Amino acid sequence: MDTTHRTRVLVVTDHPDGPPALLDAIRARAGQGPAQFRILVTNPAKAEAHLHHPERHDKAREAEGVLHASLSALTAAAGAPVIASVSVRHDPYLAVEEVLGSEPVDEFLIDLAQGGFTRRVHLDLPHRLSHLGLPITALPA
Repeated sequence: MDTTHRTRVLVVTDHPDGPPALLDAIRARAGQGPAQFRILVTNPAKAEAHLHHPERHDKAREAEGVLHASLSALTAAAGAPVIASVSVRHDPYLAVEEVLGSEPVDEFLIDLAQGGFTRRVHLDLPHRLSHLGLPITALPA
C-alpha cells in the first residue's frame, strides 16, 4: 500500500481538449511532487441557459466526448491517472463549489479565458477562490 501523500490538485478549465499550455502546466506541477489531478471542465453552454435546459446537458455531453479523447494526453502530462468531468454549471466558481462539497482539494490550477472586466471587478476565479487559503496557479488567458 502506497502511503505517499499526493497533493490533490483541482484543475479548472474551459478547454476540454487539453491544449498544450494546460498540458505543460500539469506536467510542471507533476514534476514538483506527488499529485492527484482532478480535471473540471466548465459547461460550454451559454450562461443564460437554465441549469435544467437541454442545451446545457447537450453541450456537457459534447465536451465530455472531447475530454474523453484528450484523457491519454492529460494522463501522460500528469504521470498518473486523472479524474476528469464536465460540470453542468457554466459559472466556474459554482462548479468548484460543487466539487469542494464532495472532494478534498489542496491546490488549484486554473486555465480559463477571462476578460479584463471580470479581473477589474474581482470576479475572476483566482480572486474568488483566494479566501480558501489554498495555493492557486492561474495560467495567462
